[in-house]
Amino acid sequence: MPPSRPRVALFVTCLVDLHRPTVAFAAIRLLQGAGCQVEVPRAQTCCGQIAYNSGDRTTARDIGVTILEAFGGYDYVVVPSGSCGSMLKLHLPLLFDDDPNLRSRANSLAERTFELVSFLSDVMSLEQLPTRHAGGPVTYHDSCSGLRELGIQEQPRKFLRTIGATITEMPDADVCCGFGGTFCVKYPEISVRMASDKVRNILATGAETVTAGDLGCLLNIAGRLQREGHQIRTRHVAELLAGMTKDVRAIGEPPE
Repeated sequence: MPPSRPRVALFVTCLVDLHRPTVAFAAIRLLQGAGCQVEVPRAQTCCGQIAYNSGDRTTARDIGVTILEAFGGYDYVVVPSGSCGSMLKLHLPLLFDDDPNLRSRANSLAERTFELVSFLSDVMSLEQLPTRHAGGPVTYHDSCSGLRELGIQEQPRKFLRTIGATITEMPDADVCCGFGGTFCVKYPEISVRMASDKVRNILATGAETVTAGDLGCLLNIAGRLQREGHQIRTRHVAELLAGMTKDVRAIGEPPE
């Protein structure tokens, strides 16, 4: 059982900080609504995933030490991203196999780290959210890390249904959108094809909004939708669940 008012550290993520701060504010609203005391450690930076996936273990380890210092002492660490969440929960401890003390601290961090929607559902045991969905049909994209490494699939759909959203499932919702961090840079032709396939599947649903739990996926999907001339809104699932969509542009939408 979690503490009656758990002290939660929000790991904002680089993409949210630089491209979509609304996601962080939505996460804070959801966590506070669940009874959590939320703090945002100022010393946080990247989760280290890019360096880790590129084979730069030295840089990833240095980043990891900073994370251990910044996020110690909290009941939980919550991340509005399956990919960053899986980095902290599954991969970060592996960087400290040569140091039992740091490995123990990384293991402790991993045990306390959760993706946002899974934390609300599986740890805080929320069943309802007070928001009401005012838009049309929604389709949900399962990000690779969130689904395959953290088991996030039904939790966001459950909450979307509780706020009154009509979910229209796309074909191959669990297939990669082509972003994959540095994958889209190393293999741009393959990435574009995968993104175009994802867009075709989104269009097949007739949904007005596509949502997901990872901003990287959503930025990639939004970019492909825009380049192909499709008018479909892209929103992080936290924004929908927190009711923070009326006064902000869709992800990837250019300024007026």
